[in-house]
Amino acid sequence: MLIDSHCHLDFGVFDDDRAAILSRCEQQGITRIIVPGVTAERWSHLLSVTQDSDKLYAALGLHPMFMAEHTAADISQLNDYVSYFSPIAIGEIGLDFYLEHHDKSKQIALFEQQLELAVKFDLPVILHVRKAHDVVIQLLKKHRVKGGIVHALSGSHQQALLYIQLGFLLGIGGTVTYDKATRIRQLFSQLPLPAIALETDAPDMPLQGQRSQRNSPESLIPILGSLADLRTEAPDSIAKITTHNVTQLFALPSSGN
Repeated sequence: MLIDSHCHLDFGVFDDDRAAILSRCEQQGITRIIVPGVTAERWSHLLSVTQDSDKLYAALGLHPMFMAEHTAADISQLNDYVSYFSPIAIGEIGLDFYLEHHDKSKQIALFEQQLELAVKFDLPVILHVRKAHDVVIQLLKKHRVKGGIVHALSGSHQQALLYIQLGFLLGIGGTVTYDKATRIRQLFSQLPLPAIALETDAPDMPLQGQRSQRNSPESLIPILGSLADLRTEAPDSIAKITTHNVTQLFALPSSGN
């Protein structure tokens, strides 16, 4: 069994064939998928999608790339949604300093508010971090959340170890299939397997050779294969351990909801 720890299956590009994708995933052993939120406006649809299948689990959060869509009322609404709907995590949240026009101070304030909610509800978090790992690590030391996943880790080996010390898993997806992604491939060849989570970030982060195509949670199979090519463990062992990692982090049942 495999778990896709990060997939935006609620996005509209999946509306026409979501059920067919889930059926094919089950046939390939991808039995559970974590679906993180990005804006308050989309939470209701996300919850509707995840409640339709015992293979899907919702996380709710305010993504740093969508600052223009967030409002002052969103944190209060997030508090209410988490209290009522009991998502498995707060996410996708974090800091993105890659685009210079984004207001860093506003991002940090929103991120800290969501970390405080994670502490309040004793939930792990799903993190989006670009060009901001040191700041995020310092904030995680300040707000001692119940661990989480650093989605699509792009940091250094030292930063990765600091995340692990803070109780975080490190997500790897389609990047591992790219021959030119030498730094990330080397990093994930060396990290301890109990600290790794597999993900697709579908419909984004397509595999090598598929950059113009919609990504799918089915890509978890070649992602697993590419990771296995870099490591000493067999694919079955990697699948078993990474599935266990995510199951334990999110306190999921052994199968189904």
